[in-house]
Amino acid sequence: MRHTWRWFGPKDRVSIDDMLQAGVQGVVTALHHVPTGAVWSPAEIARRQADLAAMTDGAPSGLKWEVVESLPVSEAIKTQTGDWRAHVANWITSMRHLKDAGIEVICYNFMPVLDWTRTDLAWRRPTGARCMRFDFTDFAAFDIHILQRKGAAEDFPDEIREEAARRFAQMDEARREQLAGNVVFGLPGAAEHFTLEDVRALLESYAPVTDAVLRRHFHDFLEQVVPVAQEIGVRLCCHPDDPPFGLLGLPRVMSTEADYAERMAAVDLPANGITLCSGSLGARPDNDLPGMMERLGDRVHFLHLRNVRRDTDAIPGSFFEDEHLGGQTDMVALIAAVLREEARRRAAGRADAVIPMRPDHGQDILDDIGRGGQPGYPAIGRLKGLAELRGVELALSHGARP
Repeated sequence: MRHTWRWFGPKDRVSIDDMLQAGVQGVVTALHHVPTGAVWSPAEIARRQADLAAMTDGAPSGLKWEVVESLPVSEAIKTQTGDWRAHVANWITSMRHLKDAGIEVICYNFMPVLDWTRTDLAWRRPTGARCMRFDFTDFAAFDIHILQRKGAAEDFPDEIREEAARRFAQMDEARREQLAGNVVFGLPGAAEHFTLEDVRALLESYAPVTDAVLRRHFHDFLEQVVPVAQEIGVRLCCHPDDPPFGLLGLPRVMSTEADYAERMAAVDLPANGITLCSGSLGARPDNDLPGMMERLGDRVHFLHLRNVRRDTDAIPGSFFEDEHLGGQTDMVALIAAVLREEARRRAAGRADAVIPMRPDHGQDILDDIGRGGQPGYPAIGRLKGLAELRGVELALSHGARP
């Protein structure tokens, strides 16, 4: 595996120096300041590459921008409204500019409205560490009583709805504002920061977009972008829904192995690939991560390795982000499956035999606490996770290669 690290640009509190000291081999980043739907210009791409090239004291870092996460797909594309055709054209132009700059792996997602959803961004663990958590009852309290989405109460079981009402009644105004802010946090570092009114307006725009409609729109998008990616030598990899079940009455089309198989078959080209995120997919008990790597590994172009622990096997349900070798995903078995896939690729002479991986998220520990970094992206917590994952990889591959 290629050990990469997500970086949110010059304003990120985790520096280039920090990444180097963590033993990172390559960087995953994006132009978060460019509005969604606009073209990523060669000048902006080059500026970000230059940002990565030097340490704080000006010494060369040796790090390069190796994976894009994410080149955003606009809500207009997902709903096929407004300037969606121009947005697709701009997305393709941005993809060409990235390839011209030497970047060949592009992660994206097709989640409606919010790129990920949590109810707590700093949930205290018994050790004093902090992590992100999705509490289904708290989310119901938000959806029904804070957002006041029409028909929201009907989407929750009776016992969840009743407990959500009790919790909401016990919340003071500060807690209600905190919960709302957590849920609509959106993509860290993104240009957009959603208000409740923004979310209500976006939900209204999705009123005619059923599950079947979103799948069709996704396939339309793939039919336009994948052939170009295949032609120019770019590997596209779609990130799963996070969490991988329906929320806010919105459709979800990238939550299970069957969803991935359907999307890959829609445009059956090697460039149409997968970001296998063990944390997002692991929030469902019916997702077999080592098995998915075995069966879909040929199209896995990017790996997010993190772990979650579910409160229940109900779908949907609550979960928190556990340590990388904790949680309910067998991380050793998953890494073993990744190494087998890489061996198959080397035997076949594939140029992409080594799959880029990043230690996804991490618990805030030690000096991470109070540092004010991006939620889920602490320096020390990710360093710990990377060291653990790297140790598993080394142990499993010991003696297998010269």
